[in-house]
Amino acid sequence: MTVPPVRGAVDLAALAAQARRSEQGTPQGAVEITEQSLNDLAQRSLTTPVLMVFVSSASPASNDLAQRLATLSAEEGGDVVIGVCDVDAQPAIAQALQINAVPSVVALLGGRPAPVFQGSADDQQLRSVVQQIVQVAREAGLGAADGDAPQEPVEAPLPPLHQEAYDAIERDDLPAAIAAYEKAIKENPRDAEAKAGLAQVRLMHRTRDADPQAVRSAAAASDSDVAAQLAVADLDVLGGAVEDAFARLIDVVRATAGDERDAVRERLVELFDIVGAEDPRVAAARRALAAALY
Repeated sequence: MTVPPVRGAVDLAALAAQARRSEQGTPQGAVEITEQSLNDLAQRSLTTPVLMVFVSSASPASNDLAQRLATLSAEEGGDVVIGVCDVDAQPAIAQALQINAVPSVVALLGGRPAPVFQGSADDQQLRSVVQQIVQVAREAGLGAADGDAPQEPVEAPLPPLHQEAYDAIERDDLPAAIAAYEKAIKENPRDAEAKAGLAQVRLMHRTRDADPQAVRSAAAASDSDVAAQLAVADLDVLGGAVEDAFARLIDVVRATAGDERDAVRERLVELFDIVGAEDPRVAAARRALAAALY
């Protein structure tokens, strides 16, 4: 699962994928697509067609296709920009463009995405794709006079403590990130972004060294082991089994009392922050939690 993006927080799976992508490198002649570079590519697509190739570090064939497409584009004159996006490292982009398999190729023309193809292709087919995208761009009259292109919006800088947390995450110092977010919340108890960021980083910290098989075995061995049930719920949220995590912990709330019940309730609220208040699964779980408590 990819937790909802919060400015200043990065999910654990994406961090690992970004590290793998850094080791593999971007194909020669291609541009790496990230959330930061996507706006630049959209601007470039106002004058130059862009082909975005969605790959995965777990799929050598997708990376091979990206390299071949970059090479063929250069042979055709370099009139098409080739961008490569690792869906594991950039899950928000893949989700926004509804990429559900790799390799997938999406054209970006005049700032607008359009699916081209999904799956494998030989060099002749790829060359044809490059030629066709150039022709479509010409027919669309892409281009803008100097000064006519829209200006890229400038994102406001992060608040200092949010930036401190983000920097700590980038250097893999999760305790420092937690401390920064906690300080931000102390200064402003209504800082929703800090609360969501804190919940995400705490989840990353709790699960970073977890052995999934051992955690699940411990939980299966004892329904009354609250710590084990909490640990499984964390793994379920990371794996996308959000409803299972919520249902598990609500059952534990019903079966406990006192400090144990409070601990489980607090963990549920933290997981709600990670998934997002707008998610219908959170609304349903909140109602179920209220019923279990009262």
